This record gives sequence, structure tokens and C-alpha cells, in this order.
Amino acid sequence: MLRTLVTILALLPVWAMAQAVPAADDSAILTIVPDRLFAETKAGRAAEAKLEAASQTLMTENRRIEAELEGEERDLTARRDTVPTTDFRQMADAFDAKAERIRGEQDAKSRRITRMREEERQIFFKAAVPVLASLMQEEGAKAILDRSSVFLSFDLIDVTDRAIARVDAELGDGTTLYDQDGAAGP
Repeated sequence: MLRTLVTILALLPVWAMAQAVPAADDSAILTIVPDRLFAETKAGRAAEAKLEAASQTLMTENRRIEAELEGEERDLTARRDTVPTTDFRQMADAFDAKAERIRGEQDAKSRRITRMREEERQIFFKAAVPVLASLMQEEGAKAILDRSSVFLSFDLIDVTDRAIARVDAELGDGTTLYDQDGAAGP
């Protein structure tokens, strides 16, 4: 089917396609690249920076904890020959339980950062909707579609660059959007 479509498109005369190119004002549909909108706006970059800082803090903490646990494990191993077997087994079990508890805590922090990333994107797009609706209305469009969902379109209906500029003008760096009490920390 795709080969048939490609063949048909290849047979269309260039002048016919040029005749079909709508003016930007004539398009009832606009497209946008949501990932670019988030990544290239001040508010999106601010959210990502905050989340990246939280991720870096967690990675640093994980490396510190790993080093501490490795030291404890070496000490425990060194004591193996000097401690009665039952005592050593209790110490080893306690160490294993501690390591599992810490691993669970650190995994929970990582999942929290992932959830925060999703929540901050949702907050951003909820705040961007009125800005996009205004842009859509000004363009006389009936819809804005995710460009990745569109099979074929003309570049002139992509309003991502204009949307980025508008969102930056309306939302700034997003300080009023996101939780400012350190909730993005691990």
C-alpha cells in the first residue's frame, strides 16, 4: 500500500502540488511538535533544569551510599574469621536487610523524580493550552495536531516556533507554574 501511495505521489505533476499548497491563513489545521515546545521554552527548560539537578543530587547520593556499603561489606568480610558463625550470620543478615532497605528508598526517590517530570510536563501543557488556543484562533484554525501524528503536511502549517515565542512571552520561565518549595528534590 505504501509503495502504491509513493507511486501515485511520484506521478503527480509538480504544478498540481504547487496549486494545492494552501496559504498559511487558509489552513484549518495547524501542527506543533510538543516535545520541542516543552524543551525550547523558558518554562520547559526551567522544569528540566530543576529535575536534572534533582537527578544529579540523587546520583551523587547513590554513589556515596554505594561506597559506604562497600566499606561495610569489606569490614564484615574481614570479621568473618574472627566472629562466631552464628554471630557472623546475624551481622550478614542485618547488612543485607540494610542494603535492601536503602535500595528500596533510593528506588522510590528515583520514581518520585520520574513522576515529577511527568507532572511538570502536564502542568506546562495545561498552562500552554490557552496560549495555543489564542494562536489557533488568530490563525483561523480549527485544530492543532501533533506533527508526529500527521502523515503529510506542508511546513507552513507548523506553528511550533511561533508557539514557543508566545509561550515564552506568556509564561516566562514558569516560576508561577511549578512548585517552588523544593518538591523536585529526591
